Amino acid sequence: MEARIANPATIIPEAMPAILSVAKAARKGGVPESTLELIHLRVSQINGCSVCVVSGAASARKAGETDERIDSVSAWREAPYFTDAERAALDLAESATRLADRPNPVTDEVWDEAARHYDEKQLAAITLWIGVSNLFNRLNATTRQIAGAKW
Repeated sequence: MEARIANPATIIPEAMPAILSVAKAARKGGVPESTLELIHLRVSQINGCSVCVVSGAASARKAGETDERIDSVSAWREAPYFTDAERAALDLAESATRLADRPNPVTDEVWDEAARHYDEKQLAAITLWIGVSNLFNRLNATTRQIAGAKW
């Protein structure tokens, strides 16, 4: 396997600090780190980004996640290991990632359930985190970055 080009965010030097700045801001939104890592992992699974699935699982472990929860995040609806708040965040992440799958991708039901568990600042952080995760997935998948490779 070989990447098509280096990661675009490293080719254009101003890009990576800007992306990381948004990620850093999202981390300050009051959402537990482990929840953010689960969101990133699930978004990356949906998008088929091997780089982010591998790094996301490692980051989730670093944030204190167990192998059991990491291994079952792709089946979070059926797995008993997630809180109602985490389920709401994962549902929002899936909906916001699969925008083209249905006419109303983020339904009021999905949003309202997330809003039941998270305040406005936390919802903003989750939404930004989903966006950054999708951005990294698209950069990596488009250019066929290799999981485990160093930039």
